Amino acid sequence: MKKLLIIFAVFSCFANAQDLVITNARIIDGTGRVIDSGSVVIDAGRIVSVSEGAANIAGVPIIDANGMTVMPGFIDAHRHIISGDAQTWFAEQSTQSMQAYLDAGYTTLMEGGGRLPGIMELKRRIDAGELTGPRVITSARADPGQYSTEASARARVRELAEAGVEIIKASTTPNEKDILAILVDEAGKYDLEVMVHAVTVPAMLAAVEAGTGKLVHTPHDSFLTAEEARVVAQANIETLSTIGFAVPTFDVYNDDNIPTFRDGNSWPEGILGTGSNAAGEKAVNGRTLWDAGVVYGFGTDTNYSPVKGLSHELRALNLMFSPRDIIKLMGPNTAAFIDMENEIGTLEPGKQADIVFIDGDPLELIFNLLNVKLVLKGGEIVADHRN
Repeated sequence: MKKLLIIFAVFSCFANAQDLVITNARIIDGTGRVIDSGSVVIDAGRIVSVSEGAANIAGVPIIDANGMTVMPGFIDAHRHIISGDAQTWFAEQSTQSMQAYLDAGYTTLMEGGGRLPGIMELKRRIDAGELTGPRVITSARADPGQYSTEASARARVRELAEAGVEIIKASTTPNEKDILAILVDEAGKYDLEVMVHAVTVPAMLAAVEAGTGKLVHTPHDSFLTAEEARVVAQANIETLSTIGFAVPTFDVYNDDNIPTFRDGNSWPEGILGTGSNAAGEKAVNGRTLWDAGVVYGFGTDTNYSPVKGLSHELRALNLMFSPRDIIKLMGPNTAAFIDMENEIGTLEPGKQADIVFIDGDPLELIFNLLNVKLVLKGGEIVADHRN
């Protein structure tokens, strides 16, 4: 009898605490499970249940998905958010810019090496509710090439730690491995990680030897061997895609069907720092890393339209990955990269109710991810394109 009373009390609290139900939804929860018609129950911004069929709870607002696909909110773990002067951006662009991310389905962004104090102020405004936008994970640069002594490298890490930066970004070359190792060591004293901009295979391997925990680029300039990819996997180093870097854009800077690099220069000659050598290598190397067991996540490394950045990276990923792979890559893998796998990236009980409603089935056609109709961040509607 005592057990029954306890169960009844728990159920009573459960039943009266719900504040939103999504029903009639095709659910892709990010764990590999697909529910053809199901419901998601949300309480206080977190997911309580994900189940087949209806979930009828009296007095609770219902969103009828009307057969749309619901899935975890998008995460871009390598985005350049604030362009130009920060004060001008806040005054003239911030509101529209951050809403554009939400409209595209993004509920979380990691800054790919921002300038202080602008990126910290952006996070503060969003966390305080002064600006509506995706949650922001902050980072700032500490590039080994800028420091000629161990003392100066350690001082830079301390400066970033004191500023409250959540992760340090370092752009490196193979001959800067020793300074990078110093940066990694100092960062560890403040419980910070260093994510490394290593765009070539030798730079990637040097970063592994230096003890980094994250790589923000798929390498190019040569094709990865399976053995080299296993080095990354065995070191438990997470890696981001950014393979659109070496694939031409067609609609970002012009509507004339002219292929360009992501900054508008000619393609492939304009591919930054490499010329045409990078074309195609990132995509193949991405698959090699994936097949070796590397936790491979999603990053666009872009600063233009979120929708166009998403479209461009999807086109590149579609060369080498199935829709099922891409959904895993964009969801739980990217959440792991930003150390938020217990909070976001999948639709599971206890996690943040970051949910995107898609018109169409991304497992049939991955580009249906561009058909965003409704976005919830923490259980609140932040973008609505149903009408």
